[in-house]
Amino acid sequence: MRSRILAVLLMVVFAGTLLTACGRDDSSTIKIGVADASESYWKVFTEKASAQGIDVKLVNFTDYNQPNPALAEGELDLNEFQHLLYLATYNVKNNQDLVPIGATAVYPLPLYSKRYQAVADIPQGAQVVIPNDPTNQARGLLVLEQAGLITLTTPGSPFSTLADIDQSRSKVKVVAVDAGQTAANLDSVAAAIVNNNYATSAGLTAKEVIASDDPNAPAARPYINAFVARAADKDNQTYAKLVQIYHDPEVIAAVKESLGDAGVIKDNPASELQQTLTELEASVKADGS
Repeated sequence: MRSRILAVLLMVVFAGTLLTACGRDDSSTIKIGVADASESYWKVFTEKASAQGIDVKLVNFTDYNQPNPALAEGELDLNEFQHLLYLATYNVKNNQDLVPIGATAVYPLPLYSKRYQAVADIPQGAQVVIPNDPTNQARGLLVLEQAGLITLTTPGSPFSTLADIDQSRSKVKVVAVDAGQTAANLDSVAAAIVNNNYATSAGLTAKEVIASDDPNAPAARPYINAFVARAADKDNQTYAKLVQIYHDPEVIAAVKESLGDAGVIKDNPASELQQTLTELEASVKADGS
């Protein structure tokens, strides 16, 4: 009888050990939220990570509003879809403390047109579409101002809004729509500001770009894209290793093949990115919009 009880206990312990091991294996998978999981460079990235013993699962989002809450709530371990200004605005508005742990790239914000080959060809009073989320909307307005299509009533900044457009002195009418719909509007408007990942998925090419900002300019610092983690994980060595893997020459080559050569790869240290984020958060709080 005792031997049977002992055997049963051993089976229970063994089963528990298996379940625990399975749990460890599952929890060791690092979930990264992205907005372009179908792009081939992510396959190169995940294969490189796997070769170094890191299991990565990509979680794709089509709405920019979702990856940060998912990270904050623990549904993700990291995300990689946003620039520092977007992150600063999210943190301030939602009382969060997500942090950048490694830079990826700065991508110019292009103005695309299917109707015109140059900004000068756009007629007076034509409609131009820009994203409606605050950070990309402001950046889009700066691109239009630099291109001479609009005039702002106050000096352009990362916090400019449609209300800052001097309509009487501007060449075009600006319409703000969801970032995911900007490319779809190109058939019915003169031009549209389209974020890089949406432009790629829509099949837009460099031939259709008629203006953009300069990703190498100091003013582009708020627009550095980054891997982002919860504050408690900012020093996680495995996550830091993933940042290094992203900068592997084969991954970078795949990134450029997928997204084009317009982007400027960045390798700013985490401490520098976090300092920039702190400064941007202060500006967002001061702006108060």
